[in-house]
Amino acid sequence: MIETRQLTLTAGSRTLVRKLDWHVRAGESWCVIGRNGAGKSTLIRTLAGLRDADAGTVAMDGRTLAQWPLEDLARHRAFLPQSRSDAFSYRAIETVLAARHPYHASRYWEGSDDLAIARNALAAMEVLDLAERDVRTLSGGERQRVAIAAMLAQDTPLLLLDEPANALDLAHQVSVMRLLSRLCREQGKTVVMIGHDLSHAHQASSHALLLMGDGEWLAGPVDEVMQAPILSRYLGHPIEVIEHGARRLFIPTEEST
Repeated sequence: MIETRQLTLTAGSRTLVRKLDWHVRAGESWCVIGRNGAGKSTLIRTLAGLRDADAGTVAMDGRTLAQWPLEDLARHRAFLPQSRSDAFSYRAIETVLAARHPYHASRYWEGSDDLAIARNALAAMEVLDLAERDVRTLSGGERQRVAIAAMLAQDTPLLLLDEPANALDLAHQVSVMRLLSRLCREQGKTVVMIGHDLSHAHQASSHALLLMGDGEWLAGPVDEVMQAPILSRYLGHPIEVIEHGARRLFIPTEEST
C-alpha cells in the first residue's frame, strides 16, 4: 500500500527520522507514537505528499508520490490535518461534499450519489443533524467529526490522520477508533494515524511506529513494540502496562524522587 525507502526528515539542524525503511500493507492500521516534536506530523504530511522528503522516497502501490497525478492521488489517499481554519461560511454538508471533487472529472456540480455519500458519512460520525449548520458555529469536537466525515466521503483506500481524536469527548474518541479499526477489518482500508492515548492506539491498531525525534525509530506489531520499557524510553516517562481482560492499559507512573 505505502512504503518509505531510506526516508530522512529534518527540521532545521535536527534529524527527526533517519533512513526509515517502512512497509504498510493493505488492511493494516498503524499508530505513530512519540513525544512532541519527534516528527510525527512531519512524517504524515510527507506521506500525504504535502511535504518533500529531505532524503529517500515515499511510494504508494509501487509508484513514488511524484509519479502520481494529483487527481489520482486524491482518489487514493485522504489526509486529516491536526487543525484547520474555516475562513468562509460553509455548511457542514458543503464541507463534506467538497471531498467528492476528485471523482467529478469534468463535472463541476455534485450529483445525487455524492449527496448520499456525504449524508451517510455525516451520519456515521453522528453529525447529520448539523448538516445545514455553518461550520464556524460548531464546537471543536463537532467540527472534528465533520472533518472525519469528509475524509470518509472521499472514500480512499488509504487514510492518513493527524490526531483524529483531537477535541473529541471520550465517547466519540472510542467510536472513532472503533470505526477506523472496522474500516481496516471489513473494507480492507489502510490507516496511519497519530495518537497520544496509548490504550486507544493499542486497541485500534495492528502496528505501531515509534519515533524518538533524534532519527531513531522502531516499527512492528503493537504487541511487540508497545512494551513498557520501550514506550518509557521513547516517550521519556515511565509507563506501566496493565492487562484488563482482553485489553491492555497504558498508565504513566510516578517517577521516583
